[in-house]
Amino acid sequence: MQSTGVYWIPLYEILEERGLEVYLVNARHTKNLPGRKSDVQESQWLLKLHTYGLLNNSFQPVSEIRMLRTYWRQRGEHVRQAATCIQRMQKALTQMNVQLANVISDISGLTGQAIIRAIVAGERNPRKLATLSDPRVQASQEEIAKSLEGNWRPELLFVLQQEVDMYDTYQKRIAECDQRLQ
Repeated sequence: MQSTGVYWIPLYEILEERGLEVYLVNARHTKNLPGRKSDVQESQWLLKLHTYGLLNNSFQPVSEIRMLRTYWRQRGEHVRQAATCIQRMQKALTQMNVQLANVISDISGLTGQAIIRAIVAGERNPRKLATLSDPRVQASQEEIAKSLEGNWRPELLFVLQQEVDMYDTYQKRIAECDQRLQ
């Protein structure tokens, strides 16, 4: 069978479960060989090529590894989406002229999240927000407070709130994937 898209996966697994040795062939490898155009003719042509030993079987890991790969890929997608949420949080802060990223290295860290969550909860006083910084942050509380002087536009605070919520959802989903992987 040719590996185009993901349509082959259920059939491959059924045939494998029933004890058949399934050859999975990369469609790119057969495209260069002369052949037929209809599905029936193509399947007959693939059979002929296989009997002559001209087709290579693609590597397919055992089902346990495929299962783990599925969890890892799902986890990776959640990590990418969480990173997108962080970028959108940063964008909303920048649009409000809140320059937090200039004084802390990572707004997804302890200090960044503590400050962002306090902003979302309604705190606007830069000095109070600066006191939420972790002692390991190199910037002084005065520098942090200056970076937190912005205009608190309600539509951007709304976006910030939604991105924090989505970030939390993705963190929960990542933890669920980690649990499955364990």
